[in-house]
Amino acid sequence: MIYTIEGQPFYVEIEGEGEPLLLLHGFTGSSANWSPLMKELARYYKVIALDLIGHGASGKPDDMTHYTMESMGDYLKQLLQVLQIDHAHVLGYSMGGRFALSFTVQHPDCVKTLILESSSPGLVTKEEREERRQKDERLARRILNDGLSSFVDFWESVPLFASQKNLPLHVQEEIRKQRLSNTERGLANSLIGMGTGVQSSYWEVLENVAIPVLLLVGEYDRKFISIGKRMKNLFPQADFVQINDAGHTIHVEQPEIFVKMVVAFLKKHADSYL
Repeated sequence: MIYTIEGQPFYVEIEGEGEPLLLLHGFTGSSANWSPLMKELARYYKVIALDLIGHGASGKPDDMTHYTMESMGDYLKQLLQVLQIDHAHVLGYSMGGRFALSFTVQHPDCVKTLILESSSPGLVTKEEREERRQKDERLARRILNDGLSSFVDFWESVPLFASQKNLPLHVQEEIRKQRLSNTERGLANSLIGMGTGVQSSYWEVLENVAIPVLLLVGEYDRKFISIGKRMKNLFPQADFVQINDAGHTIHVEQPEIFVKMVVAFLKKHADSYL
């Protein structure tokens, strides 16, 4: 279903009843990425999956001011109000995890618990962020100049997603189809506006996030294992779980274990938000 917030359309899938659980996809993704998990999670929760700005069936405006973490956070808060949800459990993957953390910092009263899959609080130094910003802008130009299909070919070949080559062929084809359902302009703008290079660093505020946090990483994702362990030591109350035989996309590579970990975490902390 499409909800219009301040003139921008946002596509949202909702399934189930109970405590709201918000699912936030990664770069090049959409709410469709969560479809294989929705039915199982909806046994316990009211599951809400949306297409972030620039992705899927949500808006892809030319104006870059819509693509910041802060702007998307304001849109999400208003969307939750339209859905009559005061606060939700928030689960984010990769870019969606960075946004989930940003949203938690911006609007702490809206978030009950936070689940970060293969996610980062950003880059620590200005030099690192500037280098990444320039890299992201070059990649955005590549998307616009070479086209979506060429970019998806490149994106599928990056080492971060190497373990996806072990997935059944029909699953790989479904992931590719979903990526190709996006647009050049939407992805380019998202990369420039919500990329790691322009995102604020949240390392110094992790100690202020008082809610329960679950950090999920795959055993082959060495970079994010290191990041996750560092985050674990800074959050006041965080669980760190490393999933065997999985890379960056745990929810795709080990969906049954992923759902089990998420549900167990939320049940564990049920009393903390009553």
